[in-house]
Amino acid sequence: MRFSVFLVGRSTASSEDKAVIDALVDHSKQAEALGYDAVFMPDHHFTGYAPMSSDPFVFAAYLAGQLKRIHFGMSVTTVPLHHPVRFAERVNLLDQLTEGRLLVGIGSGTTPEEMIGFGVNYKEASALLQENLDLIQRLWDKKIEDEPVVFTTGHYKGAVVQRIVPTAYEAPFKRIMPVALRETSMQRAADNGWPAFIPAFTPPVAASDDPFAHLSRYFGRYKEALLGAGHSQAVIDHCLGWTTHTYQCVHVAPSDEQAEDELHAILRSYKQAIDREYTYNKRAEKISGVELHPHPDCFSPEWIKTWCLHGSPETVAEELEKHRQLGIGNVLMGFTNGPLTPERMRLGAQSMKLFATEVMPRFK
Repeated sequence: MRFSVFLVGRSTASSEDKAVIDALVDHSKQAEALGYDAVFMPDHHFTGYAPMSSDPFVFAAYLAGQLKRIHFGMSVTTVPLHHPVRFAERVNLLDQLTEGRLLVGIGSGTTPEEMIGFGVNYKEASALLQENLDLIQRLWDKKIEDEPVVFTTGHYKGAVVQRIVPTAYEAPFKRIMPVALRETSMQRAADNGWPAFIPAFTPPVAASDDPFAHLSRYFGRYKEALLGAGHSQAVIDHCLGWTTHTYQCVHVAPSDEQAEDELHAILRSYKQAIDREYTYNKRAEKISGVELHPHPDCFSPEWIKTWCLHGSPETVAEELEKHRQLGIGNVLMGFTNGPLTPERMRLGAQSMKLFATEVMPRFK
């Protein structure tokens, strides 16, 4: 199994932006030193969710100059917010700079606020994802002697005469990772030989449901489609090795009791940040003409058991053993979820180190 670090951490004021960015750079360096397989960064805008996530490609390029072993992932790139030609170029360039250590998660987006900031209609995001991705694949496939790729989309019009420069580090490029939430996205990942994000973290399941059963259903559908797509064993191994389940908040402590107490302190701070943003979320929904469900109660048992992984090393390892037996290749973990205060960073560093020294070796 692989274990990856999710670079999250809120800035709650403009005066905090630089400190949060610096803290997450240090967090990335610690992750590589401790033996984690990848760092993943989000693509989010306007909320302070993670200040560097306004351009994760720039941030990943900055990290790539300092980290020489670890992989770099996007979790996930909101494709409708990116010009498709620019997206095709930037992915290839970053793939070259990291010498093939790039994984590009893709999705249609999460909130109306991010969409309207870029002039995109939230209701059209899914269709725009498919439209842009179709064009991006055509651009990546184009050879210089081919006829120009002429395109007209809902937002862009143009023609690419020669080719996308640079090319990917390896061809064909197998580093796209869709969120396998819809049948179409799951099938597309399987058909193209791409790993996938298994979306068992959203929405939170009912209190009576088992989150692992939820995960198993999604993973089973993806794996069945992948094995039926006729790929080589090398492609199948690559896909399953990087197919990812995400825990938004991971906290490991010497005992279950300590982990429980510290997790609730973390979640109290997290809830304060969410509540502060709620007014702005509703303004954006009104402008966009949509009304989404309110954010779930982060202290509810169903939210915690779906979004969080916490406990002593023994308890956490026991939960992850079920993932290994299922066949999940990569577990993505947020050790810094919530406002990134010095105390939050201390708890995150403690948890990440304890996981690396007492949990990871059992799965390597």
